[in-house]
Order: sequence, then C-alpha cells, then structure tokens
Amino acid sequence: MTDRLKNKVALITGAGTRGEIVGIGQASSILMAREGAKILINDIDPERANSTLSQIKDEGGEGFIVVEDCTREDGCKSIIDKCLDQFGKIDILFNNVGSVGSGMVTEIEEESWQKSIDSNLKSAVMMSKHAVPIMSESGGGSIINISSIDAIRAGGSKNVPYSVAKAGISHLTRIMAVHHGRQKIRVNCLAPGHVHGSFPNSIKKIPEEIRELRRKAGPLGTEGDAWDVAWAVVFLASEESRWISGAVIPVDAGLHAASPLSVWDNLNE
Repeated sequence: MTDRLKNKVALITGAGTRGEIVGIGQASSILMAREGAKILINDIDPERANSTLSQIKDEGGEGFIVVEDCTREDGCKSIIDKCLDQFGKIDILFNNVGSVGSGMVTEIEEESWQKSIDSNLKSAVMMSKHAVPIMSESGGGSIINISSIDAIRAGGSKNVPYSVAKAGISHLTRIMAVHHGRQKIRVNCLAPGHVHGSFPNSIKKIPEEIRELRRKAGPLGTEGDAWDVAWAVVFLASEESRWISGAVIPVDAGLHAASPLSVWDNLNE
C-alpha cells in the first residue's frame, strides 16, 4: 500500500456486508484503511459492521463502529457527531447504503417506493447535509455517492423505485459539486454495473446462468466484484482525483458504452 489516504478520516454508510460475499461498503472500508485512513463504519446491523472492523483491525488499521439508521435525519446527525467525537474531523464521506425496489409503475407499492427513496437517496442527502459544514470548516473533502447503471438506462429487471432513486443520486452529485466547489468539497458518483457482490445476492443467490449472462454482456467479458468498485472509491477519495468533481463514473466492464446489438456476438459466444 502507498498511504494514499494517510491521516484522513473516512465515513462509510452501509459498511457491513451480507453473507459470505464481500460488498462494496466493506471492500471500500478495508481498502481505505489499507491506504492509511481511519474508518468510521456505519451499518444498521452490528454483526455486519463487526465483520468489517475485524478485518481492518487484523490488518493493523483503525476503525470505529456507529450502529445508526442513516435513512433518518436524526440518525445521520448522530453518525456525524460520533465521528467527530472519535476522530475530530471528516475528510471523506462515502454514501454507500441502499436497498432494492422492484416493479413497474403499475406494480409499485407505496411502502416499497418510500423505502427505496429513503435508503438510496434520502440517506445521501441527509448525511451530506450534516457532513458538508464540517468538511468546509476543515478546508474541504471528498464526497462519493453510489448510483447504478440502472440509473442511466433501463436494467435487466423491472425496478422503478430503485432506478429512479439512483438516478436522483446521480443528479444530486452534479448539483452538490456545483454548490460546494468553492468550499473545496469534491462530489463524485460511481455507477456500478453487473457486480457480483453482496447487494445483488441479498434476496437470493444469482443463478449461475444469469451470472454468466451478466459477464458476457460487458464488452470486457470479465466479471466484476466489490473490490473493483472499491478501488474506484479509493481513487475518488485520494488527492489523485483532486481536479475531478461532478462526475458520474460507470464501473461496468464497458457495458454503458454498448447497445444490445453491439454485444450480440458476446452474448452468443
């Protein structure tokens, strides 16, 4: 490791993981710790949070857990306050928490819609609301949001609540980058593609034939995992990206660049 984030404090929401497959929040927490950052691990499930903290500590890193619900503004404020109590500052905010939301508009249930908006979009808004003033006072920082390729175009499943919430995250990123640039706060967004991680396997494990189809759909023809996204998080958190703000970056094996017919041969290989 190169100490790219030495003396930085990183706050990651949804930093635990579900089951045996590593998730983006956990992978990002571990990589940022390896690069020298102190990690505030937020998750609503203490067992998930502890799985991340244990690995960070086993590798000699420093972390601290805050079990709070970041879909509520009071929870967000509590997370920020506890981070300041523990580490004294916030340099990096990774708004990673999210949840699924399925159905076409004719099928959506109000509860499912609201849950998806709250977890994917409201959480990022409220965490940022309370983090931005802290970052501004200390000279700036980096905020990283997590969107999806489903926010860019229709995905492989009918998931209006999730896709719309993630599209909101992408636009929130651009707005915040403009509003807070003079405070030396960079705001960027990652849009993962068909990552094989804990999130897409959270309801049920992806069947092998679908997993293979997802791999073939990407022009690179390789399967991505949480670590591939996490390295992009590290880049956006570091000074290497100091002149990048307002960007929505696909991490998707080139899938966003393709049309269905352009990958026809790949799908039938």
